[in-house]
Amino acid sequence: MDSASNGRNSFFRYLTWSEEDEKWQLVCTDAGHTEVAPRTRYPPNKESHPQAFKSVAVGRTLPEYQIIYVTKGRGVFEMNQKTHVIVPGTVMMIFPGIRHHYKPDFDVGWTEYWVGFKGPYADTLREQGFLSPRKPLYEVGLQNTLLAIYERIFELLQSQQPLFQIRASSLVLTLVAEVLAHERKTVQHSNSEGLVERAKFFMEENIYREVNLNGIGGMLGVSTSHLNAVFKSYTAMTPYQYFISIKIRKAKELLEAGSLPIKEVAFRLGFDDQYYFSRLFRKKTGIAPSRWSSYVHQ
Repeated sequence: MDSASNGRNSFFRYLTWSEEDEKWQLVCTDAGHTEVAPRTRYPPNKESHPQAFKSVAVGRTLPEYQIIYVTKGRGVFEMNQKTHVIVPGTVMMIFPGIRHHYKPDFDVGWTEYWVGFKGPYADTLREQGFLSPRKPLYEVGLQNTLLAIYERIFELLQSQQPLFQIRASSLVLTLVAEVLAHERKTVQHSNSEGLVERAKFFMEENIYREVNLNGIGGMLGVSTSHLNAVFKSYTAMTPYQYFISIKIRKAKELLEAGSLPIKEVAFRLGFDDQYYFSRLFRKKTGIAPSRWSSYVHQ
């Protein structure tokens, strides 16, 4: 079954795969991203999900593995008759055949990213102890590397270019490795390093929106002047300069694809003025956005 939601706050797709894909020993079965607003039902778009996925909030058993990453909000997770509080930066690992449920706090909501997978290689990871139902939760924090892997998987599933299944399943393995690596780190980031990483994460996750950068410090519990000083000491850029740089990076990717006009690229990245975007892009790259696609394909 292949279905998708393309609303602003959610994306999900359930996949099919071929016998050739199965020879890779791992297939990606589904993936998605959902922002659940406070005081809304869960899961949203319930009628669009296959039957086995609809009962996530009350209890279900799946025939696959899943990795769910919560980046905002709060909720609960239950498996093996144990209930856990879920906070931002938590990864939930779901195992085939094991009953579980999870849901956001009704008054708070949450943001989740997930990917499902199955196959002999996943079973081997479980048999060898890399993945275990005895450890279903990983407190990895807010990590841009994890977010980037999910986003790349979503792009592959949307485009479905040749060998997208093999490429997506390879990224699933990368995701597993990153989760395990972050979990096993013994050296903790200092408070300042953690602050910079949280600020970067916030900007990456909101790259398609207009964000009041003066409000980031408030959201992170520090003053704007302190955030600017710490951020610049670690990155040699102010938060504003960093946010512009990642928007330009994303603009390059969208323009290189060649399917969107400049006005649409500017709008998607939160620029109300197409001409301001064009001047900024040329200032940062030395190339006008109208020439970028032909420039990179020379």
